[in-house]
Amino acid sequence: MPALPLDDAGPYVAGAYLVFLALILLYVAIMAAKLQRIERELVELSEIAERRRERAAADEAERQAVPR
Repeated sequence: MPALPLDDAGPYVAGAYLVFLALILLYVAIMAAKLQRIERELVELSEIAERRRERAAADEAERQAVPR
């Protein structure tokens, strides 16, 4: 015999599924927030690298323009 009659267990099973669903949604929300933060940082690093590349190209062009 089950610990709880099946007709009485329904609300507990539904509650357990709701808690599980809430935990899954919380996990997905946390992962989405982390992904957005990483994406922002990646864009920032890409911009820094592009500025350095442009500065290096300008410095090289300036060096080549100056006669020796």
